[in-house]
Amino acid sequence: MKKIVLFNHKGGVSKTTSTFYLGWMVAELGYKVLLVDADPQCNLTALFLGEEFDSYYDNPDTCEQNIKDGVKPAFTGAPKPIEAVACKNSPRNPNLYLLAGHMNLSEYEANLTFAFTASQAMMTLQSLPGSFNDLIEKTANAIDIDYVFIDLNPGLSTINQDFFLISDAFIIPTNPDTFSLMAIKSLSQILPRWVSWKNNNISEYVHSAYPLPVGIPKFIGTLPQRFNIRNGVPTKPFRVKIDELQNIVDNILIPELQKAGMLFSPDQYNQAGINSSCKLSEIKDFQGLAPKSLGVNVPVFALTDEELETKGAALEAQRSNREVFREIYSTVANMIIELLR
Repeated sequence: MKKIVLFNHKGGVSKTTSTFYLGWMVAELGYKVLLVDADPQCNLTALFLGEEFDSYYDNPDTCEQNIKDGVKPAFTGAPKPIEAVACKNSPRNPNLYLLAGHMNLSEYEANLTFAFTASQAMMTLQSLPGSFNDLIEKTANAIDIDYVFIDLNPGLSTINQDFFLISDAFIIPTNPDTFSLMAIKSLSQILPRWVSWKNNNISEYVHSAYPLPVGIPKFIGTLPQRFNIRNGVPTKPFRVKIDELQNIVDNILIPELQKAGMLFSPDQYNQAGINSSCKLSEIKDFQGLAPKSLGVNVPVFALTDEELETKGAALEAQRSNREVFREIYSTVANMIIELLR
């Protein structure tokens, strides 16, 4: 089983959409996939559950089947181990499952931060950083999961740091705008710093009830998206920003990740079809397909002709657009699978 985290501390870069779409596509390709909603906003859970969202948390049978209650024994010192959480299965994609989020997950932030900074204080605190990994692994193993995709909130919290450090690999979704350029520069310093913390402190957690997993996350690539196109290419303002973004990735981010040991080998990238720029694809704005996919809780490439709700030339145009996105996400999904073999 491989754990992939999608992270950027800038908001509005389609982290949740990317998690849902890539997880869905990998599941379509025949692998069992678990989506993990580690964002207290629970947007991934809402996207997955749709109209069932409120009833999921109201129903006594499912209200505690979520990530916060799953690690509750570790954070409350309960005399029982963490157990696998029952996960919702997608009615349209039988290989896709959800470990639901919880809006109060951030309540654990203070204790987790203390555990990261004062690990020798109490043995119980030493169990906290590894508790999320234990929950994910037990839950995934219970349903024979092949890939886990984790969605994080846009911030630099200790919870985000924890999920990042328990993953095997990471993807950085981004936008072609000024703040995204600033975010990539920032991540080039922050992510290696997080990994350095793990390398220097993992021995402190070896004997805890929930040890941190060995290994550090490695960079799969970036996903620039949500830009407009004209004549099949990004419009000029977006093209300029995409190029500026790639320049920062090439000259700042990748060198810093390489120094921290956070890259796969050149042969591995090449075998997966990922070039030296580590740009997995450029994903244009979904435009008219977006509201239709949200209405039925499937990716734009999984919309049926009936769900497109158009006829004639408009239907043909939307069919063509749908297939463009299918090809993009299929290609990226296969890159991920090949890279993580």
